[in-house]
Formats: sequence, structure tokens, C-alpha cells
Amino acid sequence: MAKKKKTLFECQHCGFQSPKWLGKCSNCGAWESFVELNEQQQEVLKQTASAVSKSSQAISINEIKEDDIERFSSYDSEFDLVLGGGIVPGSLVLIGGSPGIGKSTLLLKVAGNLAQHEQNVLYVSGEESLGQIKIRANRLKSNSDKLFLLPEIKLESIVDEINSKPYSLIVIDSIQTVYSSEITSAPGSVTQVRAITFELMRIAKEKMIPIFIIGHITKEGSIAGPRVLEHMVDTVLYFDGDATKEIRLLRGFKNRFGNTSEIGIFEMTKEGLQSSKNLQFFSNKKPQSGSALTVVMEGSRPITVEVQALVSDAYGNPKRSSNGFDSNRLTMLLALLEKKLDLPFNQYDVFINIAGGIKIGETAADLAIIAAILSSFRDRALSKESLFIGEVSLTGDVRSVSSLDIRLNEAAAQGFANAIIPSKIETKLKTFIVEEVEKIVDWM
Repeated sequence: MAKKKKTLFECQHCGFQSPKWLGKCSNCGAWESFVELNEQQQEVLKQTASAVSKSSQAISINEIKEDDIERFSSYDSEFDLVLGGGIVPGSLVLIGGSPGIGKSTLLLKVAGNLAQHEQNVLYVSGEESLGQIKIRANRLKSNSDKLFLLPEIKLESIVDEINSKPYSLIVIDSIQTVYSSEITSAPGSVTQVRAITFELMRIAKEKMIPIFIIGHITKEGSIAGPRVLEHMVDTVLYFDGDATKEIRLLRGFKNRFGNTSEIGIFEMTKEGLQSSKNLQFFSNKKPQSGSALTVVMEGSRPITVEVQALVSDAYGNPKRSSNGFDSNRLTMLLALLEKKLDLPFNQYDVFINIAGGIKIGETAADLAIIAAILSSFRDRALSKESLFIGEVSLTGDVRSVSSLDIRLNEAAAQGFANAIIPSKIETKLKTFIVEEVEKIVDWM
């Protein structure tokens, strides 16, 4: 009697598996996303699972020796900063971002930097021709005899090339275009991405070669493919920014070899993507109403940013809109101003924008937000030589923030003369904001 075939279905969005077809995935909520896996695909899954789940004996943590992580530089200070101090041999790094943001440009520049320092680098492209990559390399000045280009999407051919030379770095552009001939599903499918990522991880660990892979982004802003892709790699980096503007921000969302609080600041120029460590996120022009300056912390780095506010008469229901700042916190601060200062913001539209594309995720900018709103509401400009640093509580207190000394040192280095900060004894919002803002207006 023939053995009955075991049926297995898999969600093409998250990789969740089920013994029966489901109209809606119970894991990610996607509709009509399940496909049936054939026997060959199921065998690949079994091999991957068995390779990962090798039995081992438990060892006391005191008997284990620490791994010595020896990093090497990418010769790009901002890129090294986000990685945690440099590239780790044997690491598997995933970089995601929206189309046109500069992922390929950044990695081609890094590949060129290493190649120009006499290291063999392999750049695998499944989306562009060699001529297109050559044009970008000319603009980036990344040409070198040590930089090798491979227009290939077949995994087996890529592995053969990796084994042919002692490469120091490998770039895969992109993971969704690569396929294995041993799997019948289309490139970019859950099974293909899982198997290819596992094979790249095996190569990286065995040969101690760092591998960077580029991932596509879905409409929701997450990396396309199974969620297990992000779990398998060592580091996940995201490129932020508006493709129509010059500023790009590289953020770490996962890093097994460092923290994820650092960001890299880049600027897209005619020569390509350039590190912009000293880039200013504020204007030095004549002071205007609705503008206030503050210092925010991105990891260990203090950044001086400009907060812009616009308060205008409301026609109908008042609008609250913020770009780069939490809209819920903006609503809270406006309610606080109405309560403590008796200002009728329920009759006005309020818009907030953080200049330069920076996204503020801390409370240290509360004071600057309030100062900018009051400045726009009164139509009185604030001094460009002053910064506002402080957290505002629901009780109206202005409280101190972390790393205040670092922020003030950055302000002094930028040439600012005054910093409006909380006093040692917590001061009520009404007396602090009104009195200090009026003093600044008198100074001009």
C-alpha cells in the first residue's frame, strides 16, 4: 500500500506553515497567501531544520571562552559607526530601504573602498547590467582591479565564484532576485529566500567572509519575504529618508555585534553617497517666528535640529499634524498649553515639522516644540543663538533629560550662546516658558 503524501501549506508573507489550506493566515493576517509545498520543497525545509537543530551538550557559561571580535574598517566612518565599529568577519548583514534611497550606491562605494585597499571584493547583481554598475562606479570613483562584478541570479553559480577566489567581502543585490535550481518555486518566494539565506549564512560562517545582502521593501515599510530572513541574519540596517532630498539616514534595527541606537548620516551628491558627520540640520538665516532649536541624542551622537511650527486659524475642526515628531505627544502638549496658559488652541490649526528629515523619538524636544508653537502663535521670532532642551510633564513641570552635558557641549561647539534648560529645582511651565521666551525676544 502506497504511503499517503503529507500535505503542507505555507504563507507567502510570513512563512507560517499549516497542514491544511487557510483563507487567512493566523500568524500575519494575510488573505489568500497560502500555497502548497511540493515534496522537493518540503525536503529542503527538513534539511534546513536538521542542519540548524544539531544536538549538543549543555556547558556551564563559566567554562565558555569569549569570542574575540576583530573588526575591519569599511573606510566610511558613518557606515562603521552603525555597524558598531566596523565590519565583522563572517557576519551576514541585511540592508533594506525604499527604491532609489541609495542601498546599492552605498554598498558599491564600500566595496570600492575595500578593493582600493587591496582586498578582493565580489559584487553580485541580479537587477543591473555590468554597464550600469560601471557608470555608478565611475561616479563614485570606486574602480579597482580588486573589485569583481558578477551579473548572476543562480545561487549555484554564485557559490562557485565565491569558491574560486579568496574574497574579503561579498555583496548580494538583491536577495529577492536570487534563486536555487534545486527549488522549483519562483525567485523571491518564502522557500527560496529561506534556503538561499541559510546557504549564504553557512558560507559566511565557514569561510569567515562578511556578506551584505540587499532586501526589497514592501508597501508597509518592512523587508519583503519571510520574517525568518531578519531572524537569520546577524545585522539588519534600514535606509531612511526622502528619495527626492539629499539627506539619508542609516539606522540599525538588529545588531548581534553592537548596539542599535547609532545612526549614520549620508548626503547624496553628484559624486554619490557621502558621509556627512558635520551636516547641519538647522538654518543660519535671519530668525523667523515658529522656529526653535534643540539638541537630540541619536545613540551616542548629539545632533542640533530645528523645530518648525505653524499656528493658523482653523476653518472647521482644528488640525494637528506633525512630521518627524509623535503626533500624540503634540496633542498632549497643546492640551497642556490650553490648561496652563489659557491659550485657545482649540480654535487653531497646529503643524510641526522637524527640519532635515530627522525623526525625534525622545522627550528632550518638548521644550523646543512648545517654544516654536508659542513663537508662531505670537508671531515673534526666537533668538538663533539659543537652544531649548527639556522634557515637559503633564503637571506642567520642565524636567531634566539624559546626557545633558553632552548636549550642551555640542551646543557650545556649534557656537550657541544660550541654552534654555530646566533649573535644578523643577520650575512650573507657566512661569518658566513665558518668562524665558519673553527674555529671549527682548534680547533681539
